[in-house]
Amino acid sequence: MPIARQDALAIFRAALRAADPAQAVLRHLRVSGGVLVAAGRRYPLGSFERIFVLGAGKASAGMAVSVERLLGRRLTSGLVNVPRGCRARLRRVRLCECGHPLPDAAGVRGAENIAAMARAALERDLVICLISGGASALLPMPAPPVTLQEKQAVTSLLLACGANIHEINAVRKHISSLKGGQLARLAYPATVLSLLLSDVVGDNLDVIGSGPTAPDDSTFADAKGILERYGIFDRVPPGVRERIEAGVRGEIEETPKAGDPVFARVRNLVVGSNRLTLTAAAQAARERGYRPLVLSSSIQGETRDVAGVHAAIAREILGSGRPARPPVAIISGGETTVTLRGKGLGGRNQEFVLAAAIELAGTGDVVVLSAGTDGIDGPTDAAGAIADARTIARAAELGMEAAAYLANNDSYRFFEPLGDLLKTGPTGTNVMDLRLILVGKARPRRR
Repeated sequence: MPIARQDALAIFRAALRAADPAQAVLRHLRVSGGVLVAAGRRYPLGSFERIFVLGAGKASAGMAVSVERLLGRRLTSGLVNVPRGCRARLRRVRLCECGHPLPDAAGVRGAENIAAMARAALERDLVICLISGGASALLPMPAPPVTLQEKQAVTSLLLACGANIHEINAVRKHISSLKGGQLARLAYPATVLSLLLSDVVGDNLDVIGSGPTAPDDSTFADAKGILERYGIFDRVPPGVRERIEAGVRGEIEETPKAGDPVFARVRNLVVGSNRLTLTAAAQAARERGYRPLVLSSSIQGETRDVAGVHAAIAREILGSGRPARPPVAIISGGETTVTLRGKGLGGRNQEFVLAAAIELAGTGDVVVLSAGTDGIDGPTDAAGAIADARTIARAAELGMEAAAYLANNDSYRFFEPLGDLLKTGPTGTNVMDLRLILVGKARPRRR
């Protein structure tokens, strides 16, 4: 494998290590002298009669491992909803394996049990919530009259039309019984400490996992407006329309907002985010002889447009040495969206790499990698893809026209015969995406 490709893969692996959920918890929590210290705030463990662990997400099992390690027998019990296939060695916290990205009946059962545990918590209890990316789908408790099937249908519609995570979660909160601060409402008046591994741009507390323990800024009117803006309000299931319209009329209680008494004893603490992965990627790139150029951890927008901008920066570096002379590692994070126009198979990261590879075909020493830190990209078994300036020519030799695959949103089937899919399997974490373009040959490494 060419050295530049090896470098790109090594940089991605370094970024993944920085997003390890167990270590993220241990960086922010410690127990000293019978006191749990969370980022400077003290929780005397002797003042609590019971300690529960509740949560959901792709990284929540790893987070639970560290909480058990810290608290041991002090834990009363716990339950966390995780994706199917997730494994962790836990004694007091149970894992409920559920469907993702579409919620399923197992997820509903787990969510109902989590709700019951939260409802049973009393004033002298401590509830530790572990929330990470994927929690929105893994914590499904549809609010009447919405059914699970209707919730699945509206989630699929929103994903297909290119809605971003903020918009999707605003709708989810208002057809759910736990999201948008409603888990905190159930746990009141217990003390609640929520540990959040962020998978959203800006690390907004009310958006991470749809904010089950955070005040909700969105409203029923916002949810309806999002569905109308994408032209799907008339296509969503009747139970969803009925609930949202009743909420707009004020017939259903809104999600709790800032200042609500249910948040008086709640603390939400972000223990990890996309920024950590970008910092680690920059350090790994520097160690391999590249000048790191970190653009942003907050990039959103249509994937093809974002790919075009990244490719333009790479071409400018090659042509003029601006904004930095090669060798350069262009690094960015965040989460883009794909508006489905074709019937192919792929995800936003694979589509980014394909679109960028088309723009950079034949330009010289360039490698493009984009991948989801959770190991999953769209409805595929790939985390993303990797390409270089020869990729489009290699595909043409196989009779594959890159532009046609891009137009059909068929990036997976484009990269598969080339051997350029990046398959990691589930990583146990989720802090959005890492995009990387290596421009120019790396300087010789010091020995």
